[in-house]
Amino acid sequence: MVSTEPSIFTRILRGDIPSEMVGETENVFAINDIAPRAPLHLLVIPKTEKYRNVVELAAGDPELLAEMIGLANTLAMQHSDGDFRLVFNTGAEAGQTVFHVHAHVLAGGLSEKSVSD
Repeated sequence: MVSTEPSIFTRILRGDIPSEMVGETENVFAINDIAPRAPLHLLVIPKTEKYRNVVELAAGDPELLAEMIGLANTLAMQHSDGDFRLVFNTGAEAGQTVFHVHAHVLAGGLSEKSVSD
């Protein structure tokens, strides 16, 4: 069932929920994860709710996916040593709880903990 309510990420983007934006492009923004699994743990999120997961995004708008990866890379260079892990959870059984596609950017002494949202 698809929700008609705005996702938590849309609500953050609109300013309804406080969060510090750490990076932004025309179509993508990034925030700190509220439950970090590494010294650097950011979420890179499209400004559109159109895509529920990375598979839908890759099929529907590969340029937007590339923009997300580009911002992830830029932020990893700015806030860490440039090495990073990029994680997309796709589906509830894989740990996805927010069905608005987003990437976890992890860097700096990564833990072995799983990454879920």
